Amino acid sequence: MVIITRLEESQLREASALERLCFSLPWSEEMFRGELSSPLSHYLAAVDESGRLLGYAGMQAVMDEGYISNIAVDPDSRRLGIAGALLSALIDFGRAGGLSFLTLEVRENNGPAIALYSKYGFKVAGRRKNYYKNPREDALLMTYKYKHLERNDSFDNTVG
Repeated sequence: MVIITRLEESQLREASALERLCFSLPWSEEMFRGELSSPLSHYLAAVDESGRLLGYAGMQAVMDEGYISNIAVDPDSRRLGIAGALLSALIDFGRAGGLSFLTLEVRENNGPAIALYSKYGFKVAGRRKNYYKNPREDALLMTYKYKHLERNDSFDNTVG
């Protein structure tokens, strides 16, 4: 059983270790601490019944815009729906907070992540050239627009 809850400062060492497993340029524990102290940030933890951190996700909300900064799941716990549960919780948080849209960047070659975001309604809205390092790679900018906007506002789903 996986429980989604707020990420607590007591979990930052685990989150930082997980970050190092998942990303080539990982955030430090201090960077996470700064995010947790920001009134603009909302961070979630996915824990098992014993309280072990299996994954986390975070975002910032400014005015009516949401920016998902990271989603990470322990490699041994992938393909169990944890990333989807975290993403769904962030979408719900944005909806409850009256956000107009959520946006995120993803490595253009990260097929599993792109498939996950697409499954939850994110669409490619652009590209950031050479956004990532180690290895250098473009980022796809993906956006989720809340339903109340869809009838009046659409965007092109092509990349180029």
